[in-house]
Amino acid sequence: MKTPKVSIVTVNYKQPKVTTELLDSIDKLSYPNLEVVVVDNAQVHDDAGLYKSHYSNTQVINVKDNAGFAKGNNIGIKASTGDYIFLLNNDTELEDGVIERLLERFEGPNKIGAISPLIKYFDHPDKIQFAGFTEVSKFTGRNELIHEQPKEEFIDTAYFHGAAVMIPREVIKDCGLMPEEFFLYYEELDWSRIIKSYGYSLKVLSTVSILHKESISTGKNSPLKVYYQNRNRIHFMRKAAKKQYLIFLAYFLLLAFPKNLLFHLAKREYQHLKAFIKAFYHGLILNRVGFQKI
Repeated sequence: MKTPKVSIVTVNYKQPKVTTELLDSIDKLSYPNLEVVVVDNAQVHDDAGLYKSHYSNTQVINVKDNAGFAKGNNIGIKASTGDYIFLLNNDTELEDGVIERLLERFEGPNKIGAISPLIKYFDHPDKIQFAGFTEVSKFTGRNELIHEQPKEEFIDTAYFHGAAVMIPREVIKDCGLMPEEFFLYYEELDWSRIIKSYGYSLKVLSTVSILHKESISTGKNSPLKVYYQNRNRIHFMRKAAKKQYLIFLAYFLLLAFPKNLLFHLAKREYQHLKAFIKAFYHGLILNRVGFQKI
């Protein structure tokens, strides 16, 4: 029986040490048919030698500008050759057996589009960061991460997590690549929505996990994160909510907007406040004529 080839795709942004730690964890895996594609965003120097010294079967693609998370992953997917694509944040580490267990679940007649493992916090591996997503409310644009250990081994999720997800290449050929207009945040929610619209299910396998060093690249509460999360929330709702979009805008204007203004003012986070206002303007107005970067 043929052993499927799995392409691990990861995007690095000025975190070579973190990426080499991921590669070290990959090097310890027993799965025999792997390749790694590292997309190095905003890279001035070629670190291919560094990465290959940690995992020899690594292809490094240097991108002059910061292409963002979605486009960076798409660049890696296009360069990969595997039957399955395993998208991993560069700030994750793997345990042995994850790949085999995920692949097993794609076997059979079920039309499965993507499977994520559990995601646990690197610093607190007893705590679950992701065991699935709830649906985004079409009125508030909010949803929740599920943090509890599922009772069943293999469960449905409204959306997969972009930090760790395996997708068959045939599904990507059928449904298209990750939407690039988001740049950062909400892209996996929109891609999940698109893949489900083609009749595929999205799953979480609760018997395997990866460890995640959360928000190393963007910071836990940075203006960059404030900007892209709010801008893309508005854009996602424009695409996903449709008939309820105007209700969502009313909610955002009357509740979310003043709440965020007061929050950042009270904490004297003036750069965050500026990023939030810009996010609202770009998400509401300028997405009609093309996205702007922060």
